[in-house]
Amino acid sequence: MSELIRYKLEFPINSSVSILYKRLSNASGLAEWFADDVVLKDKTYTFSWDGFTQTAKILKKKENQFIRYKWEESDKAEDYFEFLIQIDNITSDVALIITDFAENNIEKEEQTKLWEKQVQSLKRAIGS
Repeated sequence: MSELIRYKLEFPINSSVSILYKRLSNASGLAEWFADDVVLKDKTYTFSWDGFTQTAKILKKKENQFIRYKWEESDKAEDYFEFLIQIDNITSDVALIITDFAENNIEKEEQTKLWEKQVQSLKRAIGS
């Protein structure tokens, strides 16, 4: 079994931190851009895309700063995805930093393209 490749993607976001965090952390906010539907029940998020579902739980979070989800189907401790909100100290520009894992470079490239597409949806949802 191979080790996962950890990677980070950074996207500038024209939004207030609180509005962005709501889109990253609650079911209705995530359903606007991340999945077709998101249901939260008993601290488990169920994400649906075209009839396919995946479940995740929050590993840790700090309001208006970051949230980390772990896919329940994965038995690898490092297999999570995280949204980190970074604010530039000088310009006050807001950036979303996504940390995710891939099994190989081909999967990393595919996932990067998917994240780019999803972040475009996120930007549209918040008017960024």
